[in-house]
Amino acid sequence: MDYQCISVAIDDGMAVITMSRPEVMNALSTQARAELTHAFRDLGQKAKVIVLTGEGKAFCTGQDLGDGGNVANMDLERGLRDEYLPMLNAIRDCPVPTIAAVNGPAAGAGASLALALDVVIASENAYFLQAFSRIGLIPDAGGTYYLPRQVGLAKAVGAALFADKITARQAEQWGMIWEVTTEDAFEETWKARATHLANGPTVAYRHIVEAMRASFHNDFESQFLLEAQLQGKCGQTRDFREGVVAFLEKRPPHYEGR
Repeated sequence: MDYQCISVAIDDGMAVITMSRPEVMNALSTQARAELTHAFRDLGQKAKVIVLTGEGKAFCTGQDLGDGGNVANMDLERGLRDEYLPMLNAIRDCPVPTIAAVNGPAAGAGASLALALDVVIASENAYFLQAFSRIGLIPDAGGTYYLPRQVGLAKAVGAALFADKITARQAEQWGMIWEVTTEDAFEETWKARATHLANGPTVAYRHIVEAMRASFHNDFESQFLLEAQLQGKCGQTRDFREGVVAFLEKRPPHYEGR
């Protein structure tokens, strides 16, 4: 695909997707959603970690309300079903770890997009905003799925009803995101985190995320048996053998991602 709304760079196993519409604060148009869907599917087969960030002052401010003509005539259900769901599934099904490097405001579907990735690292000047109720809508793009699981029902409902800005520091305290950094240290931090994952045991990472997600739906025994199944798969990898040998030889492991 010839990308127009995003840019992609790959270096030493790390793929960085940058939403590149700073003039509209990286709002999501139909074209942008299609490009993100394609990029995550494609890069999941080429990279060992994928980072998503935004160009300019914003991460993503959600749906591009200027895309497609008259806002009042937008078919919101169709757009969510046919455009957002494939994009979010491409992210959830990605076989390598994903990081949202939230450089600025993440609002509406942009906040949901950030929370869909495995790890969220935010600059202290970023914030998260469930802005939907301000225009008579409910959180979408997976927002009603991710937010209650990450911060609990009380804070999720309050964030959606009042549409207050949640600062990056608040988001970290609430357990919504993994880490917040100073603006000066932001790029260095997410690159270091991404490099760590790019050099790690990719198969184990994939199964860690799979097991953690399943735990919300399983009883103890079902979850235990899933752990056993996935651990068995990890135990068959070259990375497991390398990890054990490196431990015994008291040296850093050299993982291949298989």
